[in-house]
Amino acid sequence: MVLLAVDYGDARTGLALCDKGEMLARPAGVIHQLGMDKTVKQVVEFALQNGVEGIVVGLPKNMDGSLGERAEKCQKVARKIAGRLNATSIKVEMFDERSTTISAIQILNEADVRGKKRKDTVDAVAATIILEAYMAWRKRQQPEGEDR
Repeated sequence: MVLLAVDYGDARTGLALCDKGEMLARPAGVIHQLGMDKTVKQVVEFALQNGVEGIVVGLPKNMDGSLGERAEKCQKVARKIAGRLNATSIKVEMFDERSTTISAIQILNEADVRGKKRKDTVDAVAATIILEAYMAWRKRQQPEGEDR
């Protein structure tokens, strides 16, 4: 199943895609947009153009597992995406994304990515980390011997 991960941000939203076999996640770009509705519209257009079958929106929980203002915004984004896709079979889910931006920054530090390129890359890398974790979770949920 082709999956799209969304790492929502007020100014930049990272995207990542996986292959149909859910083996490999890769950065798919960054939406540079102010305004939730405009961002949602671009996410939906991207999903439809890329044959996406499922969308996972990162849910930035606090370290204690509670939901703060940022998590509530991401839940709202997920609801808006689902609302725009209600005539399709594309399912929208939320997935815990604690520490993904920190992990993305560490990866970029190790790769010595700096400057404007870094700013444009960190959100897509964070979305890729979300998608990799989500795919691993899906595999763990799968009954033994069953293929997706």
